[in-house]
Amino acid sequence: MGKPLGRFDRFTLFIATGFGLGKAPMAPGTFGTLAGLPLIFIMVWLSGSAAVAFYLVCLILFSVWVADRAEKLLGQKDPGCIVIDEMAGYCIALSLVPVTFSTLVAGFAAFRCFDIVKPAPVRYFERKFNGGAGVVLDDIMAGVLAALLLKLVRTAGLL
Repeated sequence: MGKPLGRFDRFTLFIATGFGLGKAPMAPGTFGTLAGLPLIFIMVWLSGSAAVAFYLVCLILFSVWVADRAEKLLGQKDPGCIVIDEMAGYCIALSLVPVTFSTLVAGFAAFRCFDIVKPAPVRYFERKFNGGAGVVLDDIMAGVLAALLLKLVRTAGLL
């Protein structure tokens, strides 16, 4: 048996698992995506495009670091309980449209679809990178695709 985890490592795992939602017995990525809601509300509160861009860059870098550390602590490559990547990807998905109930729902659905199906650009990032970057960057790309889809649908007046 390994040595017990210290407070900092336990806190890192708490963040990595989306405040525990990533430990759901079924669909941890889907439940973990919901943990991104507070992060989206912070993004809305920031409101300025430069502040939001800075926030998203910091969130991505922080997510990569947390995911990398959590992988090492758990001794597994991209375990399903790490959902900070879904949290960051969901934020990206909502970054190009006003946040309303309908965009939250549509963004959630679009992000989860791109994250699960993993079309070519998403799959590329999943395969190309290792460690924390490998955990997070495919979800960031899924978020980018979802954001572009939401922007298109909203511009067309369908949302």
